[in-house]
Amino acid sequence: MSVTPLSVLEIPAFVTAHPTVDVRGIIDVAQTVERLGYQRIWYAERHKSLAYPPFPPAVSIARVASATSSIRVGSGGVLAVNHAPLAVAEQFAALTAFFPTRIDLGIGKGPGTVDQATARALRPGAEPVTDEGYHRGVADILRLIGEQPDPAEAWILASSPSGARLAADLGLPMAFAYHIRPQQAVETLEYYRTAFRPSRWNDSPRVMLSIQAICAETDTEADALARPIEIHRARQAINHTDQPLLDMTSAASYEFTAQENAAVTGLREHAVQGSPRVVHERLTALTAQFGADELMLWTPIIDAKERARSFELIMGES
Repeated sequence: MSVTPLSVLEIPAFVTAHPTVDVRGIIDVAQTVERLGYQRIWYAERHKSLAYPPFPPAVSIARVASATSSIRVGSGGVLAVNHAPLAVAEQFAALTAFFPTRIDLGIGKGPGTVDQATARALRPGAEPVTDEGYHRGVADILRLIGEQPDPAEAWILASSPSGARLAADLGLPMAFAYHIRPQQAVETLEYYRTAFRPSRWNDSPRVMLSIQAICAETDTEADALARPIEIHRARQAINHTDQPLLDMTSAASYEFTAQENAAVTGLREHAVQGSPRVVHERLTALTAQFGADELMLWTPIIDAKERARSFELIMGES
């Protein structure tokens, strides 16, 4: 792989047949990517999902940071609309006290659920979220963590020019969700770099590109490992509802509808999957295309050993 720093986005998941989380596997993957030299590992916030259990980022960060020694550990992200700024600041103050110089605070906007009743329950009595309200919340979080002697490294998670505007205004590094909205990448990154204003946090723009990446010994094996997430994302895109993840056996025998097949074809255009040679070439091309300072890899393979193996192959370990 190139000299571009590589990082990992983990979204703990389970399959329909076994609705439990492989906690030991989560730790094993974190220890593996630390050994391999990945820059950081982040954990996402999710709520009431058929595929993703509610593992609050601050809790995941504390557990993983205690099981590792050097890799940066953070949120990808804490969803500011769901939390009081003071609560976020206090959580990350405690984390940086326990693990100095190792904690990242990635901040995002979405509710972390497609279920509207759950979204309302996360914000009882609150008004609907507006861009202005979100921006105020993020600014309050920054002000509060800025009062700490060793604050967490703050990032803005963005998937559109709106998120880029906030990152640029606040002078924060930006993690762009290419795996979610690749079609927004050019406009979002251009706006961010043009509008960026230096701050106490950063002198110049920094871009991390988040990419869905699955690597295996052969293209065929990688395609098989990717099939459960392809089915999940295709059905979700068509139905706009939460969908479960199928296990490998069920996914292998699943027959796509014509509409789902078209959705999968579109997803594959922007995902990175295949043998090490294919993945390396694609990651290098994306880095050059978007001028990314860092790549964050989301590898939605349920089996932790297979997921860790993907990270090994991408880093060049045989």
